[in-house]
Amino acid sequence: RSVTGTVVRDQMVGPWQVPVADCGVTVSSYDSYTGEAMAMGERSPVALLDAEASARMAIGEAITNISGCYIGSISDIKLSANWMSASGHPGEDEKLYRAVEAVGIDFCPKLGIAIPVGKDSMSMRTTWNEADQKKSVVSPLTLIVTAFCPVKNVKKTLTPQLKTNLGDTSLLYIDLGQNRNRMGGSILAQTFNCLGDIPPDVDEAPLLKRFFESIKKLNEDNIILAYHDRSDGGLFTTLIEMAFAGNTGIDITLDTSINEHLEILFNEELGAIIQVSDEKVFFTKDYFSNINLPVTTIGKLNEMKQIKISRKNEIIYKENLTKIKRDWSETSFQIQARRGNAYCAQQEFDAILSNNPGLQTKINFDINQNMTFPFINHNIKPRVAILRDQGVNGQIEMAAAFDKAEFDSVDVHMSDLINNRQRLSSFNGLIVCGGFSYGDVLGAGEGWAKSILFNTKLKDTFQDFFHKENTFSLGVCNGCQMLANLKALIPGADHWPKFVRNESEEFEARFSLVKIEESPSILLSGMAGSIIPVAVSHGEGKVEFENKNQLNRINSSGNITLRFVDNSMTVTERYPFNPNGSVFGVTGITSSDGRTNIMMPHPERVFRSITNSWCPEEWGEDGPWLRMFQNARIFVN
Repeated sequence: RSVTGTVVRDQMVGPWQVPVADCGVTVSSYDSYTGEAMAMGERSPVALLDAEASARMAIGEAITNISGCYIGSISDIKLSANWMSASGHPGEDEKLYRAVEAVGIDFCPKLGIAIPVGKDSMSMRTTWNEADQKKSVVSPLTLIVTAFCPVKNVKKTLTPQLKTNLGDTSLLYIDLGQNRNRMGGSILAQTFNCLGDIPPDVDEAPLLKRFFESIKKLNEDNIILAYHDRSDGGLFTTLIEMAFAGNTGIDITLDTSINEHLEILFNEELGAIIQVSDEKVFFTKDYFSNINLPVTTIGKLNEMKQIKISRKNEIIYKENLTKIKRDWSETSFQIQARRGNAYCAQQEFDAILSNNPGLQTKINFDINQNMTFPFINHNIKPRVAILRDQGVNGQIEMAAAFDKAEFDSVDVHMSDLINNRQRLSSFNGLIVCGGFSYGDVLGAGEGWAKSILFNTKLKDTFQDFFHKENTFSLGVCNGCQMLANLKALIPGADHWPKFVRNESEEFEARFSLVKIEESPSILLSGMAGSIIPVAVSHGEGKVEFENKNQLNRINSSGNITLRFVDNSMTVTERYPFNPNGSVFGVTGITSSDGRTNIMMPHPERVFRSITNSWCPEEWGEDGPWLRMFQNARIFVN
C-alpha cells in the first residue's frame, strides 16, 4: 500500500478510507507527476454462459477501471492476460480457444490494444475419491486481465469519492450496455442461486473506445468531480460505494428507463457514474450525445445520509447509509473476526455506527515554508547513512526524503560496516529503515540488533556514534524495533519499550492519524500539537513495557513524540484508529537529548502530498512530514 513512497492511489479512498479505488497509481519518481497505473478485470461467472463474452467483459472492465486516470491514448494501455482453464475436460478446450480468438484476433485489435504478456494455468480441475465414489470440481474458464499504462499527470486521477463541498452537483449514468440490462451471471442471479441465461457483453468495441476518450477529455477539462465504473453488483453497488467514499446520501431516480428496476440496478453491463456540477450537466450530456453515447441524470446528493430510490414519484427503496454500510462490511467483518483478533474486528465494525468525521488535519506550522532554502546549492552536503539489512524495503523513499532536505543520502548495507567498506564515523546521521529484516523470523528488528550486539567491533562503533553530540539517529518501523533493542548503547534511551505483535494479530497497512507531542526531539522541533495522517505498515508495533513503573516513567518523561488519535483528534487505544493497540496511543519516542528517535509510522513515504492516501486539497507539493527531514538538516547545520 505504501512501500516505495511512490504510491499515489491505493485501494482506500477519501477521508473515510473506503476500499473502492478502481485502479492503482504510482508516480515515476520523487520529483515528477508522471506515473503508471494498473487496473484489473474479470468476469468468470459469465464464462459459464458465454466464454467469448466473459473474455471481452474482463478486458472491458479493466479499461473502465483504468479510465479514471489521465492517460494519453487508449493504445498506451497494455494488457496482461492470465488464462485459467480445466484443460482436457469436455468442452473446456473449445471455450478457451474461442475466448482467446475473440479477444486476440477481433476485440483487442479493434480497440488498438496489445496483450504483450500473460500466463496460463491449464489444470483447473481437481478429483478425489470419497466413499468409493469419484468426485471432481471444475473451475469455469477464467480470464484475469491486468491493464497497465503510463499516466501523464497523476494529480488528475479520479476517484469514486463524491464531493460535497462544491455546490449543487448531479450524478450522470453512462450505460455502455445501451439499456440491454442482461442479467446472466450477475451477483443478483447468484444471490438467488441462479445463473441466468443471457450475459452482458461488449457488443461494440468502438463504443468502448469513445467512452474512454470522452472520460479522458472531460477529466482534462476538469468537468468530472468523481468517477466510478459499473461492474460487480451493478449500478446500485456503484452508487452506494460512491456514497460511502463521500459519506453522503443519494436520491436515485429511475424515471428515464422502461426496464424493471431490479434489472436497471443490478445488471452488470459496462458503464460508469460520473459526478459533475449542475452548471456542467447540459454541456456534458450534449458532449456525449454528439458521439452517440446516451447519458442520463441518475441522482442527486442529499444531506440525510440516506439512499433513496424513486420511480415516477414513488419511493421504492429507502435506507440509512450506515445500515447499508454495515451490510456491505458484514462479510469482511466475519472473515476478520475468524482470522485475527475478534475483539478488534468488532471494534472496527462498530466504528461504522459512530459519528466518524473522517480524517482531519491540524498543522501548527507553515508546510509551504522551505526551511532548508539557505542550504540549497551548497557544494558540500552532510552525509546521512541509509542503513539496511536483509529484508529491508524502505530505504529508497527514506533516501529520497533526506535528499529533498539537502542531505547526501548514502546507501549503507550492514555488510558494508562489517567489511569496513563504510564507517559510521563519516556520517552526520544514521537512519535505520523499515521492512522485514530476516523475514521477522527472529522477532521484528531483534535479529538485526543482535547482529550488532554480538559483534564487539560493531557494538563499539554504534555506541561511539550514538554518543557523539553532533549526530542524530532515526529508526522507522523495523528500524524502530532494531534501535529499541540497542537502547543500552544509546544515551537517554534506557526507558524505551519493546515492540511486539499487534493487538489485532494481523499485519496493519493503514493511513492513520498521529498527534505530535511536545518533546526534545530535534526532528519534530516546531511541530508539537500538530495532528497529521501518516502511512502505517507493520505487524509488530505494539509497545510492551517491563512493568507499570516503566510505563509511568515514559508517559511522564516528556519523551513520547507521537500518539495515535481517532478522527475526532482524541488520543486512542481503539482499533483501527490505533492499529497496533499500544497503550496511551504511543507510537513514537525520543531519547532524553532528542537526537535519537524511533517511530512506528512511515513519514518518509508521505513527504510529498500526492503520496498521501488522502490529503486536504489546499496542500501543495510538499506534505507536512517533510518538515521532519528539514529539521534534521537544520540540526546538522
